[in-house]
Amino acid sequence: MNINATILGQAISFAIFVWFCVKFVWPPVITAMRERQDKIAGGLQDAEKAEKDVLIAQDKAEETLREAKQQAAELIEQANKRSSQLIEEAKGQAREEGERLKTAAKSEIEQEVNRAKEGLRTQVSVLAIAGAEKILQASIDENAHSKMLEQLAAEL
Repeated sequence: MNINATILGQAISFAIFVWFCVKFVWPPVITAMRERQDKIAGGLQDAEKAEKDVLIAQDKAEETLREAKQQAAELIEQANKRSSQLIEEAKGQAREEGERLKTAAKSEIEQEVNRAKEGLRTQVSVLAIAGAEKILQASIDENAHSKMLEQLAAEL
C-alpha cells in the first residue's frame, strides 16, 4: 500500500464528508441555531418588556395607594369636621332647650308666686275681717262690703 494513495483516498473521503455535511447536515443545524437565537432574543425582549411593565405597574400601584391614602385622609378630615359640627349643633340645641326650660320654669314660678300672693291676700282679708269683727263686735256682711274688701286686698 502506498501512503500517498491512502492519504489521497482519505482526503477525497474527507472532502465528500465535508460536502455531505455542508449540503445536508449544516443547513438544519444553522437553521436550528438561528431559530434558537431568535427565540432567545425574543425571550430577552419579552423579559425586558415584562420588567418595564412591572415597573410601570408598581408605579401605578404606588400612585393608586397614595391617592387612596389621600382620599382616606380627606374622608377622616370631613368626618371630624362633621362630628364637630354635630357637636356644636347639639350644644346649640341644648342651650336653646335649656333657655326654653328656664323661661318656662320662670313663668311657672311667677304663676306660683301670683297664686301664693292671691292666697295670702285672701287669707289676710279673711283675717282682717275677723279682726274687724272682733274689734267692732259686730258681723260684717261680706256681700255688702265686697268692693271695699277687694280694694283692701289689692292694697295689700
